[in-house]
Amino acid sequence: MTTTYTALPIAPGVLKELRTTDDAGRPAAPFADTEGGAPLRCCLGRSEPGERIALVSYAPLRRWAGRQGVDPGAYDEVGPVFIHADDCPGPDAGVALPFTDAHRTVRRYSADGHILGGRLVEGPGAFDEALREAFDDPAVALVHVRAVEYGCFLYEVRRGNEVRGD
Repeated sequence: MTTTYTALPIAPGVLKELRTTDDAGRPAAPFADTEGGAPLRCCLGRSEPGERIALVSYAPLRRWAGRQGVDPGAYDEVGPVFIHADDCPGPDAGVALPFTDAHRTVRRYSADGHILGGRLVEGPGAFDEALREAFDDPAVALVHVRAVEYGCFLYEVRRGNEVRGD
């Protein structure tokens, strides 16, 4: 049996809030991306040259923990993410795990929002194995995939957000 995991973009309602005031309390400052290639957390794609994007502070674990009614304590963190400055259609259908083209970390979290460990992932083929390993532990509620170079949050995968097939 194979399992396919799906990356979760930042939810549309949260994006609306971030486009006004980010999770550090600062107003968004949209700009035209002159180079392109920024990893966008709204649609899980890369920006195109000339697109209007914004770099905002985002607290993914804090927001998740708030919906769960738990306190992540010291594991709460705020970090920079790129989003489209205006509404976008979200991820393309069929893109399960984006941004697998570089070293990443898969950071595991418990249902109470505490870090349970992590793993360095080196290459596209290792992502499914790292996620399967994470979710084989019943204590893992979700994982964050992060960039190694800057530690930036890329996307979340939650328990139950996988498709099992033959």
